[in-house]
Amino acid sequence: MDYTPHTDEDVRAMLATVGAESIEELFSPIPTSVRLRRDLDLPGPMTEADVVAHLEGLARQNRSIDSLACFAGGGAYDHYIPAAVRHLAYRAEFATSYTPYQPELSQGVLGVLFEYQSMVCELAGMDVANASLYDGAASLVEAVNLAAGATRRDKVVVTQALNPNYRAVLETAGAGPGYTFETAPALSGTTELPDLSGAACVVLTQPNFFGCLEDVEAAARAAHDAGALLIVAFDPTSAGILEAPGVLGADVATAEGQSLGNGLNYGGPYLGIFATKKEHLRRVPGRIVGATVDASGRGGFVLTLQAREQHIRREKAGSNVCTNQTLMAIAATVYLSWLGPKGLQELGECCLARAHRAAELAASVSGCSLAFDAPFFKEFVLRVPGDAAQVQARLADRGYLVGPPLGSVDPSLRDCLLIAVTEKRSPDEIEGLGKALAEVVA
Repeated sequence: MDYTPHTDEDVRAMLATVGAESIEELFSPIPTSVRLRRDLDLPGPMTEADVVAHLEGLARQNRSIDSLACFAGGGAYDHYIPAAVRHLAYRAEFATSYTPYQPELSQGVLGVLFEYQSMVCELAGMDVANASLYDGAASLVEAVNLAAGATRRDKVVVTQALNPNYRAVLETAGAGPGYTFETAPALSGTTELPDLSGAACVVLTQPNFFGCLEDVEAAARAAHDAGALLIVAFDPTSAGILEAPGVLGADVATAEGQSLGNGLNYGGPYLGIFATKKEHLRRVPGRIVGATVDASGRGGFVLTLQAREQHIRREKAGSNVCTNQTLMAIAATVYLSWLGPKGLQELGECCLARAHRAAELAASVSGCSLAFDAPFFKEFVLRVPGDAAQVQARLADRGYLVGPPLGSVDPSLRDCLLIAVTEKRSPDEIEGLGKALAEVVA
């Protein structure tokens, strides 16, 4: 990002505009007890060229994803981003736009978000979707809030095979409302549901954190028999080959949309996907874009049904979420439009085939084996001899990024690595991973 510093003349003009005589006067409202009374501990002045060279040298100490074959999983994935996504989504009209409160000025953004919602509904097998949330974890929190409000219960049954970061966010956000969390074990890689009496909802992921495929249909029946809702956090890149959560009986579907045309981005910003059945329409968090007509009968788009406390009485609000990830949602819309239904199917088939080839090769290495027998999509757990973190580090030295190690998730999996395979991984890279693994564990 380019940066041009202010000149002395710029500073004087800005101070004059706000009616201050000096920088010291500008900062005078800040208590002296919290103000730094010395110079910052920084090196001396440098030319622009020297600063750029210094920063580039620091950047070279990192290893970028372009210098490694990325087989890392756990919630963020190295999928291909088409040039069309960058060309369209990063246009100034989209990159600089904010909340489209004035529809007469925002038809372009509103139109794209309407298409985004329509695509999400199709992917999830649901009736209504919002205009996005912050990330997958935030969407899951809002799904639990919806379920608690709809059932007037506060017990949440969560699969052990949930991303541990999501679980941490759930527990943090659930402390205020007073939710109680019960863990459904997944010792064999898939979830075994306990007694669901009194539960507001069951939280599953499809595929789950271990990459295994859950029986969503059976979970939906069990949840509904107990008067609970079923929430499924799904992988949208699997939508071309796996049945949609809503079709299988889920009441709310959430997802992390990073894999839909958004980069890894050092962990964010990402995209929270949220969709549900029409009976829960008025509990949907955030914003919904709707189609309407103006006074002349011309079609257009507006924000509608915003059940958040910024717009309605707090006690009537379904959520206090106050914004969304429009730019990421636009990127996802362009990406899905670029793929189309056939392309989405081919993406899923490619990930599936390459992941299974990688698993076959990895499990054939002496001392290594698959941790679970359950079917999987693009991610699997590999048990390795010795310390999984050390194996991960040695593979990185050979140019292969895998993981994360799972010991922090479950002590019984301390010798296990999570490995993900997207369409970007070539057959040669997959064969190379198998050979590198054999060398590392020998």
